[in-house]
Amino acid sequence: MRVLVVEDERVLADAVAVGLRRESMAVDVVYDGDTALEHTAVNEYDVVVLDRDLPGIHGDEVARTLVAEAYNGRILMLTASDGVQDRVDGLTLGADDYLPKPFAFPELIARVHALGRRSAPPLPPVLERHGITLDPANHRVYREGREVGLTPKEFAVLQVLMRAQGTVVSAEGLLEKAWDENADPFTNVVRVTVMTLRKKLGSPQVIQTVPGAGYRL
Repeated sequence: MRVLVVEDERVLADAVAVGLRRESMAVDVVYDGDTALEHTAVNEYDVVVLDRDLPGIHGDEVARTLVAEAYNGRILMLTASDGVQDRVDGLTLGADDYLPKPFAFPELIARVHALGRRSAPPLPPVLERHGITLDPANHRVYREGREVGLTPKEFAVLQVLMRAQGTVVSAEGLLEKAWDENADPFTNVVRVTVMTLRKKLGSPQVIQTVPGAGYRL
């Protein structure tokens, strides 16, 4: 899952990003509305965590713009105001969910996961394919009943491949979904991560390399 965090309180924004990355999400962080719209214009995010009170372009206007452009990503709006009318206003703008500050971080994680499922074609909460079971909510992977310990990036790559349901995912597609905007597009990090993932999943190999196209599970 790829997430954009838009929050002008830099300490909070960076803390949210760290927590989401621990959940194997690719996270970009911006601190104002203008930069948020620049990012959404060139990147596809599954979820946009959007503070309502932003400098520059207000969070309300960011939400209106994304809705008007039929942006595919879901919007989770954050605000220090928790009155009923504030929640109604936020949802009326087109936000998919609304979370008042201060919030419990586990609740934020749960809401982002829920919105991420809504931004993609419907799939069961627990993914299963070729004897592999991936449980995103509990961040666990099993191969034929044996638990497999994965790094956050390995987990993210496996999740992207499993969600593709047998179709080929290019290296660029994996880089976009499992890494943030700072990833070097010319790096071999995707190949290395797939290699270590194969080793951890064991035999028989289930991740197939499709020459010139990418990878398929």
